[in-house]
Amino acid sequence: MSVRVYIPQDTTAKALGADGLVAAIVAEAERRNIELEVVRNGSRGAFWLEPLVETEWDGKRYGFGPVSVDDVPALFDGGFPGDTEHPLSLGLVEEIPWLKRQQRLTFERAGLGDPVSIDNYISLGGFEGLQQALQIAPQAIVDAVKESGLRGRGGAAFPTGIKWQTVLDTPDEQKYIVCNADEGDSGTFADRLLMEADPFQLIEGMTIAAVAVGATEGYIYLRSEYPQARTILLAAIAAAETANWLGEDIQGSGKNFRLHLRIGAGAYICGEETSLLDSLEGKRGLVRFKPPLPAIKGLMGKPTVMNNVLSFAAVTTVLARGAAYYKDFGTGRSRGTLTVQLAGNIKRGGLVELAFGHTLRELVEDFGGGSATGRPMRAIQVGGPLGAYLPESQWDVALDYEALAAIKAMLGHGGIVVFDDSVDMAQQARFAMEFCAIESCGKCTPCRIGSVRGVEVIDRIIANDNRAANRQLLDDLCETMIDGSLCAMGGLTPYPVRSALQHFAGDFER
Repeated sequence: MSVRVYIPQDTTAKALGADGLVAAIVAEAERRNIELEVVRNGSRGAFWLEPLVETEWDGKRYGFGPVSVDDVPALFDGGFPGDTEHPLSLGLVEEIPWLKRQQRLTFERAGLGDPVSIDNYISLGGFEGLQQALQIAPQAIVDAVKESGLRGRGGAAFPTGIKWQTVLDTPDEQKYIVCNADEGDSGTFADRLLMEADPFQLIEGMTIAAVAVGATEGYIYLRSEYPQARTILLAAIAAAETANWLGEDIQGSGKNFRLHLRIGAGAYICGEETSLLDSLEGKRGLVRFKPPLPAIKGLMGKPTVMNNVLSFAAVTTVLARGAAYYKDFGTGRSRGTLTVQLAGNIKRGGLVELAFGHTLRELVEDFGGGSATGRPMRAIQVGGPLGAYLPESQWDVALDYEALAAIKAMLGHGGIVVFDDSVDMAQQARFAMEFCAIESCGKCTPCRIGSVRGVEVIDRIIANDNRAANRQLLDDLCETMIDGSLCAMGGLTPYPVRSALQHFAGDFER
């Protein structure tokens, strides 16, 4: 009787040698006449343990990691793939403290099986939300999403149900569903992980949205740097069509929905929803003036639901288990769970899903384990390249939208990037302005010109060229960018700059 062995096929695991590890384990098993079945699952998001190898016997999963090719012979000597004694043994995977302490809703299936197997997805509760949606009125679906308190997980945090209500109430013969999968913030990978580990959940969420608002066509706008996600999504879409979870007359409901995959243009600005729509239409990605909102005039001028990967994924839980169940997680106006991504100079990097309300310190110390270098942590950037740099005095802030806004920070897409005490925060402030200068679409003057001037002014401050006057000039420039920029690209760039000046002023005077 063969033993099942799970080795992830996601981008991170592959980058750390998972493909070579599969070949080594198969070859070693053949040499020892051991029967085993290798399943390429999705990652559980514990990237500090990748490649994470799991074996299944007696109905339980046992983990080993991080495993390299050189470890394979000793693993087998210790009894692998059965009851194994080895320094890399982690015991029962479900008992690993880093995973056990999480509250996983959106990522509860991640890593449990073959991500492109419909049978596996259904056996783990997949499509229960869509089945529920097909049995109730469109308004009832939208009401459930509104009642859940779900807000956009892409960064803007706009109430998802309100957006859907607008599209539902806007009459038109053609409506669209568009998923923003152009994940570009530094330190973020949750969208990619979900698409590579549980792609049917995204498909299900987008189909629920289509049923809710009366759309028949959908598009996933995928970041161009995600080739593995592309491969998995294409396979999952084809499988869903074959099994009639997509296409014509879905599961005999009379509802039709076609889903298409499009590859992004490699521009950060195309993560902004209106710029993304222009790119999807084959144009240069430029930010549009609002109004009209995309919910009224979006793709091809038609009413369009635009949400992030994690927003669509969360909807499946809301419909399957009820709005009250989902709303029971979280705090204040931040309901449900938050998926944070620990990156940068961090000992235990990866994806952590918890209810809103836990502190930043809990995440970086209890889950992250401190800096990878072992040096004291000095600054943490939350919310991507446009997020503020937070000093140690602010790490006890609760991770919810309002608490972070109160200290002039933002949660964004949940990216957390850690820096130790060797960081030069003046250079980090300069990087924020330079990033904006490079990635600006160029449509509005405050962003296009202000960011270039910002780099120059910071350089003069660092060089002690009339420092006091240039500090005032930089503050005025930041004010202009905040008040005058067309979108968040220019409007948020001053946040990391100002936070560096406020909390790490000494770095500008070396």
